[in-house]
This record gives sequence, C-alpha cells and structure tokens, in this order.
Amino acid sequence: MAQDTTVPQLNFEYWLDKATEWGQATTLESQKDVCRHLPQLQEFLQQIYETLKHMNSTVAIQQFPLIGQLLGRLCWNPFVIGYDESQKTLMWCLCCLYSSEPQNPVELKANSWIRSLLCHLLSSSKWESNEAGTNTFISALGYTSADYYSHLVKNMVLSLVTELRRNQFNGLNIQGRVAASCVSEMSLFCLPLITLPDLTPLLETLLLCHGGASEEILSSEFLEAVNEAFLIKKISLSVPAVFSLWLRHLPSLEKATLYLLDQLVSIQMTSLEEVACVIKDSLLPQAASHPAIFRIVDEIFKNALLETDGAPEVMTIIQVFTQLFVQAHQNDNKQHKFPLKAYFSHHHQPLVKALLRQPFATHCSQHLKHISEMLKTLVEDESIRSFVDLFEIWFLIARFGEWLDIAAEQLLKASVEPDALLWLLTFYYSPQNENQQRTQMMVEARGVYNQLVMLFGCTVLSVKDLQAAVRKTDIKQNCTQHLTTHLLINFLLFSSGGHMIAQEFISHITGTSDARKEVCSLLIRTAYRINHNGERNQRTVKLVNDILQKLTLKV
Repeated sequence: MAQDTTVPQLNFEYWLDKATEWGQATTLESQKDVCRHLPQLQEFLQQIYETLKHMNSTVAIQQFPLIGQLLGRLCWNPFVIGYDESQKTLMWCLCCLYSSEPQNPVELKANSWIRSLLCHLLSSSKWESNEAGTNTFISALGYTSADYYSHLVKNMVLSLVTELRRNQFNGLNIQGRVAASCVSEMSLFCLPLITLPDLTPLLETLLLCHGGASEEILSSEFLEAVNEAFLIKKISLSVPAVFSLWLRHLPSLEKATLYLLDQLVSIQMTSLEEVACVIKDSLLPQAASHPAIFRIVDEIFKNALLETDGAPEVMTIIQVFTQLFVQAHQNDNKQHKFPLKAYFSHHHQPLVKALLRQPFATHCSQHLKHISEMLKTLVEDESIRSFVDLFEIWFLIARFGEWLDIAAEQLLKASVEPDALLWLLTFYYSPQNENQQRTQMMVEARGVYNQLVMLFGCTVLSVKDLQAAVRKTDIKQNCTQHLTTHLLINFLLFSSGGHMIAQEFISHITGTSDARKEVCSLLIRTAYRINHNGERNQRTVKLVNDILQKLTLKV
C-alpha cells in the first residue's frame, strides 16, 4: 500500500512537526494547541492504524521511517494520551510495529522500545497527575522507567490471573467474586495489547474462563482478535487455550480452517511432509479430538472439495488431515476420550472400522477386498437413493485415500484377483454412475489393467510400447482416464521397465495444469507412503522427487 495514497506524506510530516512543537505540552499555549487538534489527530492516527494492520513490522518501518519518532513523541505527551481514543489507537499502532519473530539486533531493540511505550501507556493514567514524583520514586527504587512499567504490567497480569483462577472453581456470579460483566470488560481492555508478550498468561486464563451462565462472557471482538493474532503467529498460546477458543467461538474455528486451506493450496506441493507439518502446526488435527470441532472442520473440507470440483490438492489435504487426526486420537492417553465412531456416527460402522486399520498391519489385498465388498453392498442397497447419501459414502472412502493408492499398487505388484480392487477404484472415480455405466467403466479399467500386467515384467520398455498398450483399450468415459492415470503412475514407479521411461512418459501426459496437479498429487502421496511405512525403496522415492522437480519447473 503506497504511503502517498493512504497516509499522505504532507500530513505525516505535518503531525511530526506538531508533535515536536508540542513536546510534553508543558506550556499553556502548547496545551491549548493540542486540545484544538485532538479530533484531527485522532482521525490521522486511525488512518495510520488502518494502514499498519495490513503490513508486517518490517514493511511498515520501511514505508514510514519516521513513524517511530512520531509515535514516541505522542506517547509522552500527557494531553494526547489523556484522550482515551488517542491512547487506545497509539497502542494499536505500536502493536502493529511489534515484530513477533525479530531477525536482528535492530528489531530486538525496536521491540524493547515498543514494550516500554506500551507499558507507559498502560499505566500512564494512574501516574500522569504526578509524573515528577513518580519518576523520583522509580529512581529511588533503582529502576529505569521502562523497567518499572514492565514490572508493573507483569504484576498486574499476575494479580488478574490469580483472581480469575481463584473464581474458576466457584463460578463467576457469586457476590464478592469477579462478575461476568467484569470479565467481558477485561477482555475488551486487552484488545489493544493482545500481542504484548507479558499479557499472554491473562489471555490464556480468560480463554479458559467460563461463567455460570450459558451466554458467552468474553467479547466477540476479543475472541476474533486473539484468533487472528494466533493464526498469523503474532502470539503463542497453550493448546488448551486454543481449543477453548475454537469451542466457544465458531467463527474463529471456521476462520482457522479456511486459513489452513488457503495456506496449503497456495504453496507448491512437492512433499507431503511439508503439508503434514503445516497441518500439525495449525493444531486443528489435535483440536478435532472433540467431535464438535471435528464435524465443523470436516464440513468445511467437504464444501471446499465440492466448490473446487474435487481438486486433487484439496483431496490430498483432506487425506493427510484425516491421517494426522487418527494418529492424534490414537496417541491421546486421556482416560475418557471419545471412541472413533463418535466422529463417523452416520456411517456403516464395520466399514469405518476397516478403513481405520493401519494398512501395513494387515494383509492388504484381503483387507482391500473386504472393504470393497462392504462398500459394494452399501452402494447397491436400494435404500441408497439420494445423491447426498451416495456422496457421504464416497467422502468416507475419499478421506482414507491411502487405501485407494495401495489398491492401485497391489493390482500391479501383487498376485491378486483384480475385480474387487478395480471396483473400489471405479467407484472412487465415478461414484454417481448408475450400475450400467459403472459396468462399462469396469470393462475399460480391466482392459487397461490387463495390458499393464502383460508389460509389468518387461525390463526394456519404450514410451511408444506403453502408449500403444493403453490405446488398445477403447476408453470412452472421462472417469476411466483418471483411473488409468492412477494405474499408469503405479506402473511407472513399481516396474523395472517403467522406471526407465517414467520421466519421458509423464512429461507426455502432463500437458495441462489439471493433469500436472493430478499426477503431482499421486506422486507425492506415493513418496509419503513409502517413507512412512518403512519400505526400503529409496530408488523409487528419488525417481519421484526428480519427476516432481521437473513438473514444478513447468508451472
């Protein structure tokens, strides 16, 4: 945002000159001048804040190199900060300049300076009438002014935290204890200071504080501001505090989920380890241990998938999230944790139980056949009439997409009866098809599969050989193309001859952006599965990484 459009250079310099001229408003003339200009000054400060809140601290200081001088002078003018609105807006501006992750001594020094000013503003109303006496008192204690105010803030936070925790055990509506209205006011008081590190214990205590009434006792502005600061890593909160925030304020949970999706969709996916790290860092898989949170996050993911028409990257995100959620649930040592069926309560429980099993803790081919048979029975049940019912069944399978990838791999690597596994893949790629259409798709998929099995043992293979084999099957349905791509990628990665032509062949089938995304998703899921299941197949992983690197350069 340009400095000369949002905060005009002329006005900026004008107010800096004014602040210098006023000093600390020790003369009657300067005091009167401050009072005359307060409304315009407040409007200007609001302009600055509206600009700063959309920038990080480094960019803000680069665009407005004199802002420190201006804010610093205004913060020490008792007639400016005596006006509540100006004092509050100054606090907001300073918080915007605070660097959450200082990278060098200059930023560290700036943070220290900002903390001192915030502490001064926070406590100034108590001392402004006797500033000289206060300074003498502080000096006698052996403190600098900044140290004194910092200790004052810490003690005040400690006092409030102690009082709130004491009342947690007995409710907040008993005479002599902290009233719910007081807690609400306290949350509003924290608004301009949320990113101040010393305030974190108070933020966490407020988030864990519940009144006796059913109504929310914390202000919605406070909850939104804390969530925003947490998402952009301006503050760090304990896990229980974050969970409490999302449970008590649905908009914050929705925003956190959408923020995670935006983060992941915007990055160049070349490794599911990176995706998993971002998802874990969001705390959402852990928070989803509460069924209410799980259902809301799951619904948002479902809508994102529908809105993007089943985008491969969104599907991959959902699958990794589900894996991490299941891991977090299994690692949860709470005595009274929710059973897994509480999260999938509307689904066929034997199928849910089968999908939740660890893939490599069982005989994969037989287990996949069992999953396919249960799914087929469900889908062909005459009571399943509506698109919604069918979609819910499909979405359950899609969440556990690792089983589908293993099915495609097993079809080519293992000696298996293919019909059950091919039906499973056919349903995934074409859930809405009627039986007659799905039968046709099965015929086409079986034809592709037979050709690939015939070539699987070949050690010498050309791109033309593979292309010719695929063309032998008359593929009429678009859905079969996606299933064919799934089988082809597994053929290229797990057959000796396929390794030799993988890069060249994949470059032929990824001419469009959608095709690249589809193939990239399949590749990174395969590498992730190999790495996390202890398979010693680093040659395949290296091949995948080389292909992904070339596909990334195409974008």
